[in-house]
Amino acid sequence: MLIGVPKEIKPDEHRVGLSLSSARELIENGHELLVQTGAGAGLRRSDNDYRSLGAKIVSSAAEVFEKAKMIVKVKEPQPDECRMLREGQVLFTYLHLAPDPDQARRLMESGVTAIAYETVTDAHGHLPLLAPMSEVAGRMAVQAGARCLETEMGGSGMLLGGVPGVLAANVVVLGGGVVGTNALRIAVGMEARVVVLDKSLPRLRELDLQFGPRLNTMYSTRSAIEEYVGQADLVIGAVLVPGASTPQLVDREMVRNMASGSVLVDVAIDQGGTFETSHPTTHSDPTYIEENVVHYCVANMPGVVPRTSTQALNNATLPFTLALANKGWRQAMREDAGLMAGLNVHAGRVTNQAVAEALDHSFTPPQDALKIH
Repeated sequence: MLIGVPKEIKPDEHRVGLSLSSARELIENGHELLVQTGAGAGLRRSDNDYRSLGAKIVSSAAEVFEKAKMIVKVKEPQPDECRMLREGQVLFTYLHLAPDPDQARRLMESGVTAIAYETVTDAHGHLPLLAPMSEVAGRMAVQAGARCLETEMGGSGMLLGGVPGVLAANVVVLGGGVVGTNALRIAVGMEARVVVLDKSLPRLRELDLQFGPRLNTMYSTRSAIEEYVGQADLVIGAVLVPGASTPQLVDREMVRNMASGSVLVDVAIDQGGTFETSHPTTHSDPTYIEENVVHYCVANMPGVVPRTSTQALNNATLPFTLALANKGWRQAMREDAGLMAGLNVHAGRVTNQAVAEALDHSFTPPQDALKIH
């Protein structure tokens, strides 16, 4: 199969769809690679690095999209990229369609077969291709939040972990999944006073055993969210509903009641966001202040640590990429129901139920899509 790797064009996105090690695996499996010049620059990887493996380097994204049978990316295709997609082509990347009806419409109009990393599941119903970036984003969330508490960022001027004789900051993490757990690990390690809220008592028990007395666990209700967000210096939104829009757990009134200079980090912004006052930002302009609270809502947080995040992502995506290339998407999905769960759009139809409900589109089961030519 001829596989295309375009250079990512989303603002401040420095990852690449295929690392050198993944590229080598695909080439050694008999596949051809078409890589846009500069695609690996964010990883300090040159065109010659890819060329030495046997990849062909081309100057434009247009040539990659025109010739490749499968496109492997990191972030959702931007409008110009959507216009280059075509019927019969496979797109394998993050999509996050639930809060993005315009992208969904473009993908449907293109006729492409679009497989989303974030809805592929494993045998246990977990999200193996979302987890690595959730791990990175969760750890970065505390790092970003600590920076935003500094006065020059508009924050209240607190050091997250305090010092002897001065209280540490109050950190509240909404959600105890992969993002939340990784945020907790860093926040606890920085000696903040940390509370996590989640609706799963089994998960709260697991976190209690993992972190012990360094962490306070609370069952998530509206009253609990109001109370702990109101006391927080830093709140991290780490809630996920696979494929669907994130529920807005913190409304404007709750934000208004926070202390001036407090910080919100919305890791879930690419699925719509956890806070009513959130809107997407970029690494170039990451924050804004609303209701006297600093908001950090960067939609592609792992994009600025591309060496770590690309390798972590490829460790998870490579087996699926190989299956799609070796067997073709239909056969690969017939053999792997988890990969089939990643099918979001095919031949103009929405094939993921959560996405269809979020976008108010009709739903075509992915099993039926396998029969559509």
